[in-house]
Amino acid sequence: MKVVIAGGGSVGRFTAEQLVAAGHEVTIIESDRSVVREYADDEAATSVRWHQGDACDVAVLAAAGVTMADVVASVTGDDEDNLVVSLLSKQEFGVPRVVARVNNPNNYWMFNDMWGVDVSVSTPHLITSLVQEAVTVGSFVRLMQLKGGKAELVEVTLAETSPACDKALKELQFPRSATVVAIVRDSRVLVPDKETVLRIGDEVMALITEDAEAAVEKILVG
Repeated sequence: MKVVIAGGGSVGRFTAEQLVAAGHEVTIIESDRSVVREYADDEAATSVRWHQGDACDVAVLAAAGVTMADVVASVTGDDEDNLVVSLLSKQEFGVPRVVARVNNPNNYWMFNDMWGVDVSVSTPHLITSLVQEAVTVGSFVRLMQLKGGKAELVEVTLAETSPACDKALKELQFPRSATVVAIVRDSRVLVPDKETVLRIGDEVMALITEDAEAAVEKILVG
């Protein structure tokens, strides 16, 4: 997979190194010449390619290989830049998947498909979700939004009062736009099928669209 990352700060560098270690081809676009000079010397060792330039410039994106990219991740420290990079990547180059970092939580609402964003990552929102997921039983927790909020990954730890307990997934009549993608039981991750029976204490993760939220919450929470 070919990945282009806009932003050569600590987030961009760490993400690139992890992706390269997983076997992907990664290019980082960074406007600061001193940063590029500092880290480009390690290019041979890390296999991360560096490209100096402003990622908000169409010509720079093209020169960095965005035309052939499977994924663009814009992770600069500036939300305006991340939105511009996302929009250009999607509209000008038709990149299949665009991921954008949200620095200011107040700007989260803007990171949607209108700006070319497929997945937005907001650290404060993610921390809040993970805290809720860790301490809340029987509540509907939103872990991550996808497609600009049109889809989301949600989690419910089943309480004793959940109407889903001791029932197979095929019995629960989930909406067509909702899919249970994983169940965590006794520290083990289960990939469910229609015959899987839910139990008290199961952490049920589902991928749903916004219109299915109420129905899924009723099924799993009551």
